[in-house]
Amino acid sequence: MKGTNMDAADFRAALGSFATGVTIVTTRAPDGSDVGMTANSFNSVSLDPPMVLWSISKTALSQSVFAAAEHFAVHILASDQEDLSNRFARRGENKFADLALGRGPGNTPLLNGCAARFKCRTAYRYEGGDHDIIVGEVLEFDHFDRKPLLFHRGKYSALAAGMAGAEFADSSFAFLLARAHYAVFRDVHMELKRIDISLDQYFALAALGARPMTAQEIQGHGAYYDRSFEPSDVEKLIEKGLVERQADGPAGNLALTAPGRQTMVRLLAIGKDSEATVLGQFEPWEGQWLKSALDRIGSKMPGILTR
Repeated sequence: MKGTNMDAADFRAALGSFATGVTIVTTRAPDGSDVGMTANSFNSVSLDPPMVLWSISKTALSQSVFAAAEHFAVHILASDQEDLSNRFARRGENKFADLALGRGPGNTPLLNGCAARFKCRTAYRYEGGDHDIIVGEVLEFDHFDRKPLLFHRGKYSALAAGMAGAEFADSSFAFLLARAHYAVFRDVHMELKRIDISLDQYFALAALGARPMTAQEIQGHGAYYDRSFEPSDVEKLIEKGLVERQADGPAGNLALTAPGRQTMVRLLAIGKDSEATVLGQFEPWEGQWLKSALDRIGSKMPGILTR
């Protein structure tokens, strides 16, 4: 789907292919060669306009090409494409040899047989420590309703290594979750302090990133995360120029302004860079398993906010 024919529900379903997935990102180099790499730092940013992001290490061989690329494509791999994932994860190999390719915007190479594909125009680039964070506006996407590529299940047991003898307080589930949350969210929290936005207001901005809604709706979603959203929070976000009252929508609807959306993209980019740094300590399958497990835990709770 592309352009004005893009349906938000279909776009959301295509994004859902990445619940525990692996991606290959491709682009066309200035010299006309095809460039691609395996990446698991992919994430959705916005449904309207449809936007996604991913990050690339500054030491990657293809970093300079992606840093300058105006278009790229993200391929969520299907369950039978493990060999393709391994091929594009290796350095220096002729990765596109003998592959039947399509072409997307900017003559971007398109791989076949995927669970989903997102053809993007580069919208923003951010410095993210030892990574570049690339945000793309989705111009077209394909959703093939195939099972995404999963990690090897036989490795699950390796996660238990080293736990014997640990003190209960330091190995309890709640303690470990809280500590992991701090590690991933620390940089975002520091940025929130810098721009004088509270956690409650941050969660409100995140909710509005999905769609316009009333303050009461935001409060209902935030309550699940132990967040409140008071009239004073509304006024502060309006004063900062991040939120506005919709004139042409349902009465009382709030919506992100252009600066508000840019702020959310920046905060999300900072969060994704922190996530990439934390997960970079593990094998790719370990990070995928962890995200899948956390998603299963949260999705079983009533009232969870889903997109």
